[in-house]
Amino acid sequence: MTCLRVALGQVNTTVGDLSGNIRRIVGAIDGARQAGADIVALPELAITGYPPEDLVFRSQFVRDNRMALDEVISAASDVTCVVGFVDSAEGQIYNAAAVIHDGALVDVYHKQLLPNYGVFDEQRYFGAGRSARIYAVGGAGVAVNICEDLWHSNGPAALQASRGAAIIVNINGSPYHRGKRTVRQEMLAERAGQTGAAIAYVNVVGGQDELVFDGDSTVISPSGRILARAAQFEEALLVCDVPVGKLDTERHADCLVVCGPGPSRQPIPSPPPPPDLGDIGGVYSALVTGTRDYARKSGFDRAIVALSGGIDSSLVATIAADALGPDNVVAIAMPSRYSSEASMLDAQSLTTALGMKLLASSIEPIFSAYTDTLLPMFEGAEADVTEENLQARVRGNIVMALSNKFGYLALATGNKSEYATGYATLYGDMSGGFAVIKDVPKTLAYDLCRYRNTLSDVIPESVITKPPSAELRHDQLDSDSLPPYEVLDSILRAYVEDDLPYGEIVAAGHPPGTVRQVISLVDRAEYKRRQGPPGVKITERNFGRDRRMPIVNRYRPF
Repeated sequence: MTCLRVALGQVNTTVGDLSGNIRRIVGAIDGARQAGADIVALPELAITGYPPEDLVFRSQFVRDNRMALDEVISAASDVTCVVGFVDSAEGQIYNAAAVIHDGALVDVYHKQLLPNYGVFDEQRYFGAGRSARIYAVGGAGVAVNICEDLWHSNGPAALQASRGAAIIVNINGSPYHRGKRTVRQEMLAERAGQTGAAIAYVNVVGGQDELVFDGDSTVISPSGRILARAAQFEEALLVCDVPVGKLDTERHADCLVVCGPGPSRQPIPSPPPPPDLGDIGGVYSALVTGTRDYARKSGFDRAIVALSGGIDSSLVATIAADALGPDNVVAIAMPSRYSSEASMLDAQSLTTALGMKLLASSIEPIFSAYTDTLLPMFEGAEADVTEENLQARVRGNIVMALSNKFGYLALATGNKSEYATGYATLYGDMSGGFAVIKDVPKTLAYDLCRYRNTLSDVIPESVITKPPSAELRHDQLDSDSLPPYEVLDSILRAYVEDDLPYGEIVAAGHPPGTVRQVISLVDRAEYKRRQGPPGVKITERNFGRDRRMPIVNRYRPF
């Protein structure tokens, strides 16, 4: 029995920022060397940032990524390093892991299982690898594979274990969604039990466009016991001593000897487990991380939020303050003749509690000018949703004007229930550069507000308890146009996220008429969603990367 000291560099990379990514990678390598690690692993496609998407079709990008790898190779002295990059060989490109030791490239592993579902589209970009070599590192048999290669029982992990691997180093770009952590841990324990090998799972952390990565890098014993785990949503270097059997190099003569056993040393204690964020805490942290990184990585230091005093805008403003700092977020209240005094007081209370600047400007003069201008053209037509939407669009124009003038990132405030049913107004409250809670159902928004108030009491209780209303006409309630959100969100989850057919949704206990109404609303609103800004993905199936429906669609399942 020997002990392999493993370091997992849970870094926050940015797609295309090769120099910035190298700095983070080299920093992790330096930290691992100082900790006396035998091997340090960095995430999937860490050199390029994940996912690079169509950038990999640019030959210059692939060449630059390979030159960046050379810098990492030069920096990896006195330690074995595994790092993700894009490899090019024989006219094909590969999602690859470089195995480096003491300033030299030892080998390259090509990802074998290329996911092509949900947010993944890897068969569009990469060729599939075939070989699965074993490496002798510090006297132990080490296997390297990439993300999906470990997620399936028929992947290369079992073969690698049969060839002498006592530890499998698995590098990942595994996006977060609610419930993913439990699924991931079950998979790691199952694969450890199947292979009889320890698993060192390293994942990227941070936001990239709609995706957010939670890190959660983990070392698992062959019995499935967690030996060490990094915090979620934070950069970290996780260092852990892993007891492993010595590799019989005579029996496994085809292994590649990277380095022999190092000098004897004192074992290090296992790092303390990180705080458990819990279900709702994990979602909230994902939203903060995704918002922070989308803004920062896109070059925005400050953001603006239209604050109505309702649940959605209050949640978005709070997330923005936590992500960017309250001094970097401007809220603007834009009351109309239909806005209640209570809502304006709630907006003031929230911004005071957060320490955020609040601007205020009535939209009445602009709204009146609009209606007066349109009056001759609307002659004979009753007032309807058109006049309601005009108010939202006036507000959207003001927010975008402030964004243009001062360089703010405009944050849209619509939730998933509204985006699903078309209840968010195109060119109104859908305006902006980023839709923070676009993937958050309305019922979850309430849970998130309650959770945030357990950290510090900032969202007024009246915001959470009052009936939801867009306040675009007298005595308006959301329930005038939509089913109760508890019912609506249940149907939306079944139709949008679970892809259940009409009959099964009705069989689950929902009224047929309500189900037909909701399905029709969802299908008709596809054109709106295509024109909306991106937002943080926190469910298993979001609008956008996960769900790709035709805009023109006459199919009705009832």
